[in-house]
Amino acid sequence: MSDDIYSTPEHQLFRATVRQFVDEEMRPRAREFDAQGHFDKSLYKKMGDLGMLGLRYDEKWGGSGLDWSYSAVLFEEIGRSDNAGVTMGISVHTDMATPSLHQFGSDELKQHFLVPSIAGEMVSAIAVTEPDAGSDVAGIKTRAVLDGDEWVINGSKMYITNAATADWLCLLAVTDPDAGYGGYSQIIVPTDSAGFSYELLDKIGNRGSDTGQLFFDDVRVPVSHTIGEIGRGFQQQMMQFQDERLVACVSSIASAKDVWEATRKWAEERILFGKPLSKMQNTQFRFVEMLTDITAAHELVRACVRRVVAGEDATEMISMAKLFCARVSRSVSDQCIQFSGGYGYMRESPAGRAFVDSRLGSIGGGSDETMMHYLAKQLGF
Repeated sequence: MSDDIYSTPEHQLFRATVRQFVDEEMRPRAREFDAQGHFDKSLYKKMGDLGMLGLRYDEKWGGSGLDWSYSAVLFEEIGRSDNAGVTMGISVHTDMATPSLHQFGSDELKQHFLVPSIAGEMVSAIAVTEPDAGSDVAGIKTRAVLDGDEWVINGSKMYITNAATADWLCLLAVTDPDAGYGGYSQIIVPTDSAGFSYELLDKIGNRGSDTGQLFFDDVRVPVSHTIGEIGRGFQQQMMQFQDERLVACVSSIASAKDVWEATRKWAEERILFGKPLSKMQNTQFRFVEMLTDITAAHELVRACVRRVVAGEDATEMISMAKLFCARVSRSVSDQCIQFSGGYGYMRESPAGRAFVDSRLGSIGGGSDETMMHYLAKQLGF
């Protein structure tokens, strides 16, 4: 399959729309969003009005019924928003918290939670990670116990993006501790539920989105808030992770290219020993190497998208891409901060901000080690 899936007139028009939105609504306020520790909730509504929040979802629920190539275009553009926190918050809403609801949720749940989420009138968050269970999802301890026609939920979640912004959570909880991988369920928890609270965390990067620890103290929600079948939550979450990881790959490489371009401009203007830094051979060689890595990562991601669009299993390739893209992004930001010198160490510099933001790529959504463990098993080790 050729790259025509990215270059139809419809894709070009959509890209132009997203780029204009990013240039007008995101990039000018990137520093402001970092300073306040979150971005304005109104961005979701504006994106919803432009049809950006439900690209792959059924038109019945307000979606656009498009394929994954449009999501790739969306996050290639949002990835150059100059604010990784904004990208993170939006991707949590579109590709981490809502996919299971769209695929497995009841019509009632979709009408009540998915429709307003696609419209940007509600914001969602994914609640999986816990203080003692990150990439090891099977280690979560938050419990949901049946009491009549309600779940009673107790426990906590950690490092949750959109903690203060979300109107509802896609929560993964233990519902049968004796059933192994069949003992987990995904449950929608409105954040205005009695017994729910959160505490914000102070991150070193991705500061444009709010992240916190969530607490559940006898939180009660109807059993009808279960997404799909009781006991199928673990499997559904694993499927949802593939969307999350692919979006992370797309946006991280777009961001790496953005900081590469900004640093190249800096190197062309920076005079050192009587000539522009960009005229020094070592500088030129390193920029070529960085762009080669960025291009290779970009093509690997597009190969993943082609497989997904074709309906093929892309799990193994997405895992490779997640590993590779995170490392490329880290490497590029590290080299760019070096070329930027003292300015690169300032929070205001593109390279400095990319340096702390990109570090999350090898941790969140499945660590490098988790990706390698999975891939090693696939290779028969």
